[in-house]
Amino acid sequence: MINREHFFDRIRQSLFFGKMNTDQVNGLNAILDEWDAHYAHADQRFLAYLLATVHHETGRHMQPIEEFNKGKNKDYGQKLKMGGGPGKRVLYDMPDQLYYGRGFVQLTWYENYERAAKELHIDCLHHPAMVMQLDIAIKILFVGMMKGWFTGKKLANYFNPTTQDWMNARKIINGTDKAQLIASYALAYYAAIVRRG
Repeated sequence: MINREHFFDRIRQSLFFGKMNTDQVNGLNAILDEWDAHYAHADQRFLAYLLATVHHETGRHMQPIEEFNKGKNKDYGQKLKMGGGPGKRVLYDMPDQLYYGRGFVQLTWYENYERAAKELHIDCLHHPAMVMQLDIAIKILFVGMMKGWFTGKKLANYFNPTTQDWMNARKIINGTDKAQLIASYALAYYAAIVRRG
């Protein structure tokens, strides 16, 4: 179990500049509740990197959000599947939805929504806004990063008994975009999770 008093005291100063609003506290508590209920046996570095990802991807709101420009000028913001990669995208007609970034990890692309639908038994292909629901966003965050849904990379690739790679862990979500910044968040979260003394 994470010591919540210690955790919040540390992150208020290191990551939230002393102040947090109710939505931030509630979002963090929901993530910690999921960890304590289902993952407390796992490597605490996983939790630190999960939290850092949410911190970055939601702009520190710590609640599921929609991508600001809703995929404008991006292939995934059109009725395209990943297909064989850039220049080889595949059009789709149905469902009549767009799969731009939503949730804690900014879930994008038809295929990622399709995988979430199958693995979590939800109809987010027809109702993509479902991934904005807190409980569903948390499941996608944890299962997706633990199993490597998004890029084929997962938390255990970067945090295990012989490896600790805070920088390259960003490849779980999005290449090395903002990798150093997110690594700094993760280290601050880790310091709040691991109480010494």
